[in-house]
Amino acid sequence: MHAILDPPTLIRTFGVIGVFLIVFAETGLMAGFFLPGDSLLVVAGVAASPAATRAFHGRLSFTVLLIGTPLFAILGAQTGHLIGSVLGERLLRRPDSRWFRRSRVEAARRYFVRLRPGRAVLLARFIPVVRTFINPVAGVLEMPSMRFLWWNVIGGVLWTDGLLVLAYLLGDSLADKLGIVSVVVIAVALSPLFAEAARARLRRRRSRKGGSTRVDDAKDYAVVTEHNGD
Repeated sequence: MHAILDPPTLIRTFGVIGVFLIVFAETGLMAGFFLPGDSLLVVAGVAASPAATRAFHGRLSFTVLLIGTPLFAILGAQTGHLIGSVLGERLLRRPDSRWFRRSRVEAARRYFVRLRPGRAVLLARFIPVVRTFINPVAGVLEMPSMRFLWWNVIGGVLWTDGLLVLAYLLGDSLADKLGIVSVVVIAVALSPLFAEAARARLRRRRSRKGGSTRVDDAKDYAVVTEHNGD
């Protein structure tokens, strides 16, 4: 488990294949929400840079990463969308388990509705946990497959290749600080979740004082239907 959760160890152990499989699982399988997507991409970019020999046994192929990583990210998200389409509303009623929490799906659903479908799928790529659950939620709420694919491709390429290129260019500065870099990247990536949690707590306080602010499911579906062209 340590080899999977620690990006430098994962890359030293599994190489490019490990990067591809983790990216696919984190974006396509709901049980993969805990996997290190952002920090893994940053460390992979460093591992493909000229400074890789200072932190790794060898050097990853930057070209293979640039082509393969977005491909697996896109395939993962399409898998998540398919799961949501097949399960439908049963996904929203699925009981909690060790690897599944309805609260995470509900958070992704609220995010999807508030930002409108296209922007939600695109921007969720940069937010851990949300990027895992937004894809099946898009399937549950019947976002058209081709529309989802369009935003999925844009988001997948920007997320993966954007972080890979940035880390590659900064490889010389980051190679000796991979542990710290991973922690910083995770903290920055999680900041939107912390902000949303704070807003949710504030909304609950206000609702207790002056009535509920929750949008019901019927209105949510109406909003998605109205804006499914985004």
